[in-house]
Amino acid sequence: MNVLVMLCGFLFLFIIITNLASGIFGYKTFGDVDSDVQLQKINNDPTKFKISVVLILIEHLSIISLAVTLFITFSPYNIILGIVWCIFRIGEGLIQIYDKKNYWGLLNIAKQYPDTNSAEKDALIDLGRSILKTKASRFAFAQILFSIGTLAYSILFVTYGVVPTIIGWFGIAASILYGFGNGISRIKSNFKVLWNIGGLLIFIFEVILGGWLLFFPHI
Repeated sequence: MNVLVMLCGFLFLFIIITNLASGIFGYKTFGDVDSDVQLQKINNDPTKFKISVVLILIEHLSIISLAVTLFITFSPYNIILGIVWCIFRIGEGLIQIYDKKNYWGLLNIAKQYPDTNSAEKDALIDLGRSILKTKASRFAFAQILFSIGTLAYSILFVTYGVVPTIIGWFGIAASILYGFGNGISRIKSNFKVLWNIGGLLIFIFEVILGGWLLFFPHI
């Protein structure tokens, strides 16, 4: 059991590390629809773009692995909550993996970008912007699934005391604020304060939870 708990902790931290690493190579989790700038960056260093996509795909696959490992480890406490987080977090990962096929198309567009005339360049920019907007929309939906999944295992942590109660309550508050902020930003695209604050709280929660499960795996 302790090995599985430690694996859960490792996966929480590994997901954070691979997400940050992909950002170092240019991937933007929260999206940027300025396709002109994006295409120029990709064209200037396509290898960097490829590495960023590979890293973020590893992150998405790790999300699915985490959902399954959490289910195996903690679902005996409450099978219904286990099914909820497993379905929603696996769904989150699969949606984002599916989107990367579309996102990879930016590489082909970027290759054409320098050698086109003004009219053709505008068309490529529009196509790139469409891809980036689709990515942002799918990400936002995936994060709703993330919020529900995180809320489910946070409730389990509070109810059954498998981690310090304060960590579970922190996860409940963070997931609700993050999900609510996401929903508000879908209605009012310029209002992302709550989503950003929720994202910061989620980051802190997952670092603390991952560290606790990895280094204090006693249930």
